[in-house]
Amino acid sequence: MKKNVIISLADANYFELLDELVNSIKRFKESENTAICILDAGLEESQKTALATKVDEIKKADWDIEVPAFKVKGKEWLKSQVSRAFLKNYFPGYSKYMWIDADAWVNSWEAIDLYFKGCENNKLSIATSADRAYGRVLRAEWVFGSFARIKSQNYKHAKSSGFSEKIAREVALKPHLNIGVFALEANAEHWEVWQSNLKKALSSGKIWGSEQIAMNITIYSNKLPVEILPAYCNWTHIDGMKFNKDKDTFVEPYLPNHEIGIVHFAGKNNDQIRNDKNFISKIKTLDGDVIEKKLRFLK
Repeated sequence: MKKNVIISLADANYFELLDELVNSIKRFKESENTAICILDAGLEESQKTALATKVDEIKKADWDIEVPAFKVKGKEWLKSQVSRAFLKNYFPGYSKYMWIDADAWVNSWEAIDLYFKGCENNKLSIATSADRAYGRVLRAEWVFGSFARIKSQNYKHAKSSGFSEKIAREVALKPHLNIGVFALEANAEHWEVWQSNLKKALSSGKIWGSEQIAMNITIYSNKLPVEILPAYCNWTHIDGMKFNKDKDTFVEPYLPNHEIGIVHFAGKNNDQIRNDKNFISKIKTLDGDVIEKKLRFLK
C-alpha cells in the first residue's frame, strides 16, 4: 500500500476542475508512489466511471458533523467544509494525508514534496493567505484622526462562528492559514482538536469557511505545531503571478521568481476562470511582455 495520499472532493459542477487536478498530479512520475482518493459530493455516475480509471479510490462524502438542513439548502458540495477534517476515517491506512481543493492544479511537484515533508513530526503543513505579492491582508476602518478599527478575516469568522472574544483576538492578527491545501500525518493531534473546533463553528456559524477558522484556532489558540510554507506552494493571487517563457512555467512576480507549486483559483476574483476552462487571461512575463493565456490545466 502507498504511504502518502492526496485527496480532493467535488460535485458534478466541479468535475472538470477535479479532473484537471487529477491529470496535473498524474503527469509527474513521482505520483506513481502517491495514492489519489476522491470524495464524492454529487458526482454523476459517468463522471465517477471516468475518474475510477485514474484514481485509487472514490467514496461518498457524508455530513461527518450534523448540520441543520436550512444551512445546507441542497448544496452537497459544502461537505468539503466538513469532510476534510475526517480524511483518515474515509481512507484509513495511510501515513500522510494531503488535501487539495478541486479548483487547484499542480504546477510543480516540489510543492507536494514540501507539504509531505512539512507535516513530519506531527505538524500541520500549510501556506498562508499573506505574501509580499498579495497586497493588503488586513482592513482598517478609520474612525477618528489616526485611530482605526482593524478588521481581519480570522477575527470576523471567529466571532460569527461563536468563539469567545479572547479566542477571536488571539487569531485576529495572525497570518490566515489557507486550508485549501494542507498535509497532516495520520497520528497528528490536530485531527481531534480540529474536529472539536469545527463542531463549535458549525453549531453557531455558516458552513462555508467553518473548517478554515476551526483550523486557524487549532494552530493559534490551541497552539498545535505548524510548518508554514511559502505562498508559491498554494498560490491564490492569480492576477499577480508571472510567466517564464524560457521555462514555460508560472512563477512568483518578484525575485527570485520561484516557480509556482500549486495554482489555486480560490475566491470570487477567479470566478470566470473556474466557470470557463477556455477563459483567456492576460499575464505578464518576466521579460516585460503581456501575453494572453488560458490558466486552467488543459495539457
